[in-house]
Amino acid sequence: MSGVLIIGGGVIGLAVARELHKSGFRDVTVLDRGGIGRESSYAAAGMLVPQAEAERADDFFRFCSESRNLYPDLAAELLEETRIDIELDRSGTLYNAFSESDVKEIRARFKWQREEGLEVERLTASETRKLEPFISPDSAESLYFPNDWQVENRKLVEALYQYCRINGIGLFTDSKVEQLIRKGAGVTTAVIAGGKEIHADYFVIAAGAWSSLIKVDESPGELAEVRPVRGQMISFRTAKRLFTRVVYSPRGYLVPRRDGTILAGATVENAGYDNRTTDSGVNEIHDNALEISPVIANLSINEKWSGLRPFAKDGLPIIGKLKNADNLFAATAHYRNGILLAPITAKILVDKLVRGVDSKYLALFGPDRVKSAIANL
Repeated sequence: MSGVLIIGGGVIGLAVARELHKSGFRDVTVLDRGGIGRESSYAAAGMLVPQAEAERADDFFRFCSESRNLYPDLAAELLEETRIDIELDRSGTLYNAFSESDVKEIRARFKWQREEGLEVERLTASETRKLEPFISPDSAESLYFPNDWQVENRKLVEALYQYCRINGIGLFTDSKVEQLIRKGAGVTTAVIAGGKEIHADYFVIAAGAWSSLIKVDESPGELAEVRPVRGQMISFRTAKRLFTRVVYSPRGYLVPRRDGTILAGATVENAGYDNRTTDSGVNEIHDNALEISPVIANLSINEKWSGLRPFAKDGLPIIGKLKNADNLFAATAHYRNGILLAPITAKILVDKLVRGVDSKYLALFGPDRVKSAIANL
């Protein structure tokens, strides 16, 4: 095998580049339309919480759980490889109920997870506040998920970036790929804005919310239905860490960092490619954070930002070989789970690309399930 060109330098593209290199590949290039890792990967909260967010034990839940379980080894490896601590925090996640409907929801979640043999605890109101004293007294009860964690996503992206830089993987910013050119059964060339051409033997589209904009020849291709969903977030700074673990409600969440920062999120908006923050979005997040903890009323907003999450119409990722070329692969549409799913996405995609090894997840989440706007190219 020869060169691989990865289109997209977010957490998915960087994780794939690292996995390729660790598999013995030495000719790997990553292109990004803007700055490496500066889009949705940078805007994320870094939560690794498949149990807190799942409503059933389906294949996607198992996929998310397997990826979460890869993080302890990944964190240790990246620390050794780059000297960057990605701050994997295994303190667990607390999911609070503030109304009768909330209580009904979390009890249903508790029931199916216990039936599946998963580790979860149901806590009374007093037990909840003993665990997290700054939780609102309106919390009726909660679920504690000891195996739902968090990572400092910006440090994760930096560690992956540094791994690529240290190991000679090509990293190019401001390189917007507008078109892929086919010759015969495969893609041969990526055309960058301005007309520059880059040749490779294999191509991976990991461009997140912008994946659908990359044409194959003159057609939109199989990723035409991937669209952006805006998620706004805010943060607060405290001199002392107020919370030990991620704290959820059905409407929002708080993510405490080691340095005293508290992240709060997030909106879900169909705003196209507009990634601006809005007063209404910030106010919504602030109100949901205040419901979780009254202490938020005493804190000033330190930062506000937004990211564009890549969403396929069924909400599931698209990973695997695209039908319109023998050497063209996709790793996109991870929606709100890009950080969580980066390790397993890189593993199964590289296993397929390098070794020809199939995975049940490639069948479940492959491009074949997505009905393109173009029937045949």
